[in-house]
Amino acid sequence: MKYISTRGEAPAQSFCDILLGGLAPDGGLYLPGIYPQVSATELAEWRGLPYHALALSILQKFVDDIPACDLKMLADRTYSANVYRHCRPGRDAGDITPLTTLEPGFHLLELSNGPTLAFKDMAMQLLGHLFEYVLEKRGETINILGATSGDTGSAAEYAMRGKQRVKVFMLSPEGKMSAFQRAQMFSLQDPNIFNIAVRGMFDDAQDIVKAVSNDAGFKARYRIGAVNSINWARVMAQVVYYFKGYFAATASNDQEVAFCVPSGNFGNICAGHIARMMGLPIARLVLATNENDVLDEFFRTGVYRPRVTAETHVTSSPSMDISKASNFERFVFDLVGRDAGKVRDLWRAVDAGGSFDLRGTPYFSALPDYGIVSGRSLHADRIATIRDVWKCHQVMIDTHTADGVKVAREHREPGLPMIVLETAQPVKFTETILEALGREPVRPKELEGIEDLPQRVEVVDAEVDQVKAIIVRHC
Repeated sequence: MKYISTRGEAPAQSFCDILLGGLAPDGGLYLPGIYPQVSATELAEWRGLPYHALALSILQKFVDDIPACDLKMLADRTYSANVYRHCRPGRDAGDITPLTTLEPGFHLLELSNGPTLAFKDMAMQLLGHLFEYVLEKRGETINILGATSGDTGSAAEYAMRGKQRVKVFMLSPEGKMSAFQRAQMFSLQDPNIFNIAVRGMFDDAQDIVKAVSNDAGFKARYRIGAVNSINWARVMAQVVYYFKGYFAATASNDQEVAFCVPSGNFGNICAGHIARMMGLPIARLVLATNENDVLDEFFRTGVYRPRVTAETHVTSSPSMDISKASNFERFVFDLVGRDAGKVRDLWRAVDAGGSFDLRGTPYFSALPDYGIVSGRSLHADRIATIRDVWKCHQVMIDTHTADGVKVAREHREPGLPMIVLETAQPVKFTETILEALGREPVRPKELEGIEDLPQRVEVVDAEVDQVKAIIVRHC
């Protein structure tokens, strides 16, 4: 399996090489040269597999430069009930991603039972083990630079903490995450973890990460790697739970389903797009945004118009407060027939602060072929949805999952099971849960009082040089 850049000006590479590199040298994102296909026989064989075995079967289609026995060891270590133990009462932690049925044909796929209570753990835990394995084999070290709008940061830090060959430099927008999210990150005292709060929005932090990654000399000198969803391994790992959710919600492989995905950076739903391209019977992917509706605007109109910082809303679903969807480039690469030159032209405008418009082009006409529809949810919508799901089903959901449920309801079709991807546990957004329900969500005992722990963070302006200086100082 060789991986190619969406911008077409970087050499094809193996999985382990792109694992450590993040962005391609030409500024593009890596994708498989050809999506592996899943046969009807394989679907039948996979239906009854436990999560770790299903993960191995899918990972082997994308990774051919790690021996099968070692890949099995990594999958077994990653997807263990001891890691994903924070499931709802009555659920089997061994399922890893249990399915909660709210009503016939309408489900939640629980993805937030890992150590940081967010779906990001599903991929990040694997990434941590992969990094450790490859770095040990090569005798190398790496300095991870990432940006988070809420959950990626803590998931990355918990996956990498204490690892001898890895340092993590995680950028976040100052004061824009929930108190619980900040505490999860800033209370870590591990010597290989460095938190940097940027005066600005998530997009400012993400722009800094891309700028550093595009500085080839600095990136090589300081061994800069990535854990954001620009890293292909993150997306690859997320493909697995689409298969698991499909099997849990259907009785046979003749059925189709729809998935609704709360979306900010497009990484999570991109994994669904890839699962569909591989042959998983997904009839529809429903993309849900919050007030920051750049992606909803594109799928409705064909116009991709990233917002400037001043136009980005601070919302009660903060992990989706994103106005430049970095993974969107992967989808557009497929949409334009994998024409890297076209992608370069489109992103030349985006990287210069502009937009692009596909209306009236064959690409916009082809959008329905990819099965993606969209909708948006506002603060009042998520409050009403949290209240309704609690009242009707005694199930407490977080703000981002509420956005998904609201939009999923708008796109339900008779006879087509709808699976909403749960993104986080409610305790991460206590303030909004209190507003909606007048009660606090339950939190795991080991996370009680986390907001009162000493915190360690460095605050900087949204300047690339200031972040580079911190990396140089600690490396």
